[in-house]
Amino acid sequence: MALLLGVDTGGTYTDAVIIRDEQEVIASAKALTTRADLAIGVGGAVSAVLEQSGVSAGEIALASLSTTLATNALVEGQGGRVALIYIGFKERDLETHGLLEALKGDPHVVLAGGHNHAGGEAVPFDEEGLRAFLQEHGANVGGFAVAAQFATRNPAHELRAMALVSELTGRPVSASHQLSAKLNGPKRAMTAVLNARLIGMIDRLIGRAEDTLKDLGISAPLMVVRGDGALISSAQARERPIETILSGPAASIVGARWMTGADHALVSDIGGTTTDVALLKDGRPAIDPAGARVGPYRTMVEAVAMRTTGLGGDSEVHFLTDGLAGGVSLGPRRLLPVSLIAMDAPEVVHATLDAQLRSSLPGEYDGRFVRAVAGQTMEGIGPREEQLLERIGDAVHPLGNVLRSRIETGALKRLVERGLVQIAGVTPSDASHVLGLAESWDSEAAHKALALFGRRRTGAGDRLAPEPKDMARMIIAQLEQQTALALLETAFAEEEVGFGEDPAVLARHVLMQRGLGGHRGLVRLETGLAVPVIGLGASAATYYPAVGNRLGCKMILPEHAGVANAIGAVVGRVTMREAGTITSPSEGKFRVHLHEGPRDFADAESALALLEEVLRDRAISAAEAAGAMDIQVNVLRDIRTAGVESREVFVEAELIVEASGRPRVAN
Repeated sequence: MALLLGVDTGGTYTDAVIIRDEQEVIASAKALTTRADLAIGVGGAVSAVLEQSGVSAGEIALASLSTTLATNALVEGQGGRVALIYIGFKERDLETHGLLEALKGDPHVVLAGGHNHAGGEAVPFDEEGLRAFLQEHGANVGGFAVAAQFATRNPAHELRAMALVSELTGRPVSASHQLSAKLNGPKRAMTAVLNARLIGMIDRLIGRAEDTLKDLGISAPLMVVRGDGALISSAQARERPIETILSGPAASIVGARWMTGADHALVSDIGGTTTDVALLKDGRPAIDPAGARVGPYRTMVEAVAMRTTGLGGDSEVHFLTDGLAGGVSLGPRRLLPVSLIAMDAPEVVHATLDAQLRSSLPGEYDGRFVRAVAGQTMEGIGPREEQLLERIGDAVHPLGNVLRSRIETGALKRLVERGLVQIAGVTPSDASHVLGLAESWDSEAAHKALALFGRRRTGAGDRLAPEPKDMARMIIAQLEQQTALALLETAFAEEEVGFGEDPAVLARHVLMQRGLGGHRGLVRLETGLAVPVIGLGASAATYYPAVGNRLGCKMILPEHAGVANAIGAVVGRVTMREAGTITSPSEGKFRVHLHEGPRDFADAESALALLEEVLRDRAISAAEAAGAMDIQVNVLRDIRTAGVESREVFVEAELIVEASGRPRVAN
């Protein structure tokens, strides 16, 4: 009998489950996620699930972790300060392909170098330029990203740049050719930048999680869920944290399939920060052929085809002044719910809310609080940010007491993006506490915060909401509306019969929306979803029945929907994929592009045989390093030819080798 421990660190809660022999959930538990030290939340959830199950720590044969940390960090624009080394490309690429936006003011350098399509050196690498750049910026960033032109055909310049970074700075470095075997240099550069930005954050999470499990007496190996739902070792996740983006959502789909046995359904997982929607087809989630997209960023990471929206139980509530009636919108930024921060600092929060309610006029920062996040690195922050951080200190403050000038709002935004500071404000979680749908935190603080929010004046001069419960119902209705739109967008995006329009436009189209309401006039309109929805997440049972009614579809809410990610974390398989390419630079020459450089052959079969052998060895080694057993190998060959003068001419071949097996459990 094997006892398996699954853990998921979400934006608000950390979940833990214990499963017996991949057949039965014998216990589940939750603890608040602790941003300052995520291991505290992990330890709390694991301790609770061990106590609830009566299982001793030494009996756990395998532990696995899924996390929304990387996804949330990219959606919220957080992460460490990095530098990009961009070799052989043009300066204008940085803006054209969104790299400047992703860098957010972090340093970069464009250097001569790179290779051509066939793997030959196009221009010598400018080592002196790199040395000067590293001398200037090496001490002020947490990591480096390296991307060179056609590095997947010959990575020599990326490898040299990596060696110099390690030699001169000692900082971690992410090379684009190690993260993807595909062409498209700017996209690989984006992937490398985001990987470098996440390294410190994920390394701290995994390291502290491993220490916490050991302290509790769990000696079983720790696995981590990758963005395609497969498992990798904790060491592999530390080196390539970008592969854990969409880890939590991917685990939720694996968990949804395990719990329901559904073959064809939309899976919608609502967390504190995001709502993640994907299609389960023939019992398997589809892999996004264009690479994982999170927030504004498109990467080259193989991950579940999923639409991630900044919408969750802890989404920021915005006041809309458009029109006479006014209204609210939600997200994409996550706030600490007022009802939650009141648990940590009840005197400060209640005294502030009471004082703001006594004021005859609504204030700009009513119901908003701020606190610093301990234990974070602070490379590269400016003097204004340092001064603001020092002013915040270790306490919880009303936001209006901390900001002394309008210009400091920019400094505060940068501190939030770096994960150094958290803002608290009104969220759907607070609305749920006001309506009695949730009772975990301080409901009285939520009532006061929503009373303050409802005092805002609409375009007609009326109060937005006369009572806190009216305000709460408005917020929950908006969450249901935005959730329905997220589901419709995913459905339109996955339709095999294309409509030729943006899915977001189609979901919001007046005919679609009137049809959801069953319009009856001279025209009869009926629209909705034709597949069931599996609702996951701790708050799914609260919000999703109304969403199912709105969309006219069956809403499946599994028994363990609130811990689906933790279940998916431990019932998945280890799967390693290695890809490689063969080109033909001239007739009769077949070039195999390897990590150590290109090799030429006189016939295609010899080239294919060598590449398959190399990829097979790498995939099996990676699967074994991840702790897989009973490994099975699958090889996919894509050989492209062209007809020339009545004969077939070899153009290019791509091989993908997949090694897959169940994770090895401790005896």
